[in-house]
Amino acid sequence: MNKLPMEIGHIGIPPIKCQGIKTKLVRFILANIQWDGKGRWVEPFLGSGVLAFNLAPDSAVLTDTNRHIIALYQAIQRGEITGEIVRSFLTIEGKELSNTSDYYYIVRERFNQTGSPLDFLFLNRSCFNGVMRFNRKGQFNVPFCKKPDRFSQAYVTKIANQVDWVRRQMHGRKWEFRTCDWRETLADLQPGDFVYVDPPYIGRHTDYFNAWDDAEAVALAGQVQSLPCGFALSMWLENRHRRNEHMDLHWAATEIRTIEHFYHVGSSEDLRNSMNEALAIRNGYAAPGHSNYGAYRKNGRAKGNNGLRPLEKSYDHRTQ
Repeated sequence: MNKLPMEIGHIGIPPIKCQGIKTKLVRFILANIQWDGKGRWVEPFLGSGVLAFNLAPDSAVLTDTNRHIIALYQAIQRGEITGEIVRSFLTIEGKELSNTSDYYYIVRERFNQTGSPLDFLFLNRSCFNGVMRFNRKGQFNVPFCKKPDRFSQAYVTKIANQVDWVRRQMHGRKWEFRTCDWRETLADLQPGDFVYVDPPYIGRHTDYFNAWDDAEAVALAGQVQSLPCGFALSMWLENRHRRNEHMDLHWAATEIRTIEHFYHVGSSEDLRNSMNEALAIRNGYAAPGHSNYGAYRKNGRAKGNNGLRPLEKSYDHRTQ
């Protein structure tokens, strides 16, 4: 049984890349939450799933409105997609792509007709700047990254290994993947559960599948804070230009811990900058002995904050 706070050395990386991926924040988040691990770990905005896969709880409910993410992880969970299958598929498709970059758009059209999880993975790892975006018809519409040799042998091996890693993390554990709205996910929780909430960042124009606005964000804040269990929310707090008033208005009753984080991926330059990330934790569920900076780590070894500089910056590189 994995419980929190948790010290993590090597951070595993899932095969899916998407906006807001928390790879560089995993240590900070898992070091600042206190949970006994006896209930279910619940994520209504799964995204890449990097936090759940690194925590590897015994029981989890992992949901997202993006059916393609859920379908891929369900296929891996059932053994229908393995690292070897991914290696073979990306090697063959990558050769076609190296012959002509137009092949990317052939796969994109095919995916929008069939919804193939393997095509989804291909597009996700060869689209422009690691952006995951769909139009109002639910069609993937991100252009090619303009790298015809994208799927080198080393890169294909890397992705195949990531698929095998997430499969191992799921194995023998009671994990349920569902495509549904966050309201449905939060409708039936027990006191022993813990909910990690990572919604689209309000005011950041980072929507990747469907609409998200102020009304949704306010409704989420109200429902999460009325839950019978522990919770934590990730959200941007401030940058050099402005502060996120939503946090002050709707999450002030929680314990806020922060870390400076740099976003390297985005569809425009103004989305790629340093900001203070907030982790809003229900009172009573924040890990003791940690400051707002989390823990400073070097070479994968955790150290306390006494006499050491805090973990001041976390860089999020999601284009490879």
